[in-house]
Amino acid sequence: MTNLKSNAASLLIATSILAMPSCKKHSMDSMEKNIDYPAAFVVNGESSTISVIKLSTNTVTDSIMLMDNNNMIMWPHHIYHHQSGGSHRMAIGVPGMDLSAGHTGGMPGMKGRVVVMDAVTGVLNKNMEVPLMNHNSVFSPDGSEIWTSQMDMAGKVLVYDASTFSLKSTINVGDEPAEVTFSGDGTKAYVCNGMSNTVSVINPATKAVVATVSVDMNPVGAWPSAIGKMFVDCEDGQSIAVIDVATNVKVATIMLGFKPGFAAYNSTTNELWVSNATSGKVAYYQDMGGNTWMKHGEFVTGADAHAIAFYGSYGYVTNQGAGTVSVINATTHAKVKDIVVGKKPNGIAFKY
Repeated sequence: MTNLKSNAASLLIATSILAMPSCKKHSMDSMEKNIDYPAAFVVNGESSTISVIKLSTNTVTDSIMLMDNNNMIMWPHHIYHHQSGGSHRMAIGVPGMDLSAGHTGGMPGMKGRVVVMDAVTGVLNKNMEVPLMNHNSVFSPDGSEIWTSQMDMAGKVLVYDASTFSLKSTINVGDEPAEVTFSGDGTKAYVCNGMSNTVSVINPATKAVVATVSVDMNPVGAWPSAIGKMFVDCEDGQSIAVIDVATNVKVATIMLGFKPGFAAYNSTTNELWVSNATSGKVAYYQDMGGNTWMKHGEFVTGADAHAIAFYGSYGYVTNQGAGTVSVINATTHAKVKDIVVGKKPNGIAFKY
């Protein structure tokens, strides 16, 4: 996989031309919205914005500019939602550089950020620097903590209090960890160690690493499902490792023949969708029994297909190269429409 390179020109462009209109400002320079409807939140890395898609119409109804004290928050990446009562929050990981070409080899001394946003008003509640660049930030299942990785050879996961934003725990993992995720039942946390070719399994309560699972080359994210499995996309191995949550055992390896960008399991159709950035497609697989996975087809989305998420009968795929989100009928695999968003859309999360 191609190592990440600093692109000074793109960093200068983003500091540019976006002037805030005259209106009421908040502490983080966010203009207050009223997103009181089910919506998809799409992180546009190069634009430093979040596109809000109203799910009932599949149209962009709002754009949130990620700014703090009139400074652009550079290269946001992945986004996660947590709801507690009537409160909706989004956690956004900000590595500060373009990760669209791959996930190995950051800039020495590069710092990351954790941004927390109110998902109804669009107001940024916190913009916090972390010591080293990170891949994502995610709420713990109960919403009391925010977890983020540190993409360094001495890999760590940092756990912050989600109310005070004070550091609670530092967990040592493998080399150059990327995405931090939780199992579908919330009982375990996972971090993919890209340079160790392993996945660290963590007890969320004790913060202890309970298992280290060997996988194929350069794992990036362990993606949860409702069937007690985690699906790990291994970029350089061009494969998906299937880890059983109950036993911490890798039970299958799905050979793809392409570099995966993301994997998402649809329990309604019993399909695993895997994005193929090189060809701008999504391939889908089914378990034929005994953890034997077979490809059943593929469909075109857009250039540099990446994140996949399901809502109702539809799959949503961000296309980083096309600047679009493709809406796909999850049963027929037919494209319903392409929604134009910002530049290099990456992470996607839903607010219901």
